[in-house]
Amino acid sequence: MVMNNNPMIIGLALSLFAGLATTFGALLGLLVKKNDFKVLALGLGLSAGVMLYVSFAELLMNSISHLGFLPANLAFFGGLLLIYVIDILVPHEYIAECLPTTGDKRTKRLAAAGIMIAIGIAIHNVAEGMAVFIGTIHSVRVGLFLAIAIAIHNIPEGISVSLPIYCATGSRKKAFWFSFCSGLTEPLGALIAILFLWPFLTPQLVNILLAFVGGIMVYISFDEILPAAHKYGEEHVVALGIILGMVIMAGTLVFLR
Repeated sequence: MVMNNNPMIIGLALSLFAGLATTFGALLGLLVKKNDFKVLALGLGLSAGVMLYVSFAELLMNSISHLGFLPANLAFFGGLLLIYVIDILVPHEYIAECLPTTGDKRTKRLAAAGIMIAIGIAIHNVAEGMAVFIGTIHSVRVGLFLAIAIAIHNIPEGISVSLPIYCATGSRKKAFWFSFCSGLTEPLGALIAILFLWPFLTPQLVNILLAFVGGIMVYISFDEILPAAHKYGEEHVVALGIILGMVIMAGTLVFLR
């Protein structure tokens, strides 16, 4: 367990980096006039590959080695269940297009859709921020790769927030600020982990949380990242991204241990 080099500050900084990727996505959505973001497919596939590999090969396996098979798997499936419940209670859409609007009612619906997507993403980002922080406590390397993977998948989230609000209001400023605020909930998740978990962190609790985070990451990969990737690009491009992500993660685990 890494407890030097101030992992609290590093974890908070990494979660902020991941959250601000939502803002980058918003800018991308506002600057690119044509809704053609197929280049994201490779990046999203790579993000899923990194998250899946690190979840099984590092987080879950490390937890099993310290806690045993049953406790680690209970924590893993606990993470899956929690994020599933959150997703059911607070769903959000990934893909948004700048559809033509006619009439005040339709414009209001489009603006409301963008706001609701922003709220849904904000709530999901809290869990992701906690995951990045816990990963950093275990290993700065793992926290870094989780942050990068989450940042990549936050880009289309920023697009899905900014486009409907911009198309409904015609204001790039409003679209930008809604996306920016939704991304700031990522470091909020890290702050919640610091306030409520840091005083009680022990090696055993950290390993329970690692498996728990692994479950969350696996769910996000299958339920959010991969469906979005297939909508943005061809399946073979996505598959290549997944393979590259896993190879990169495996290489870092081999050479940076």
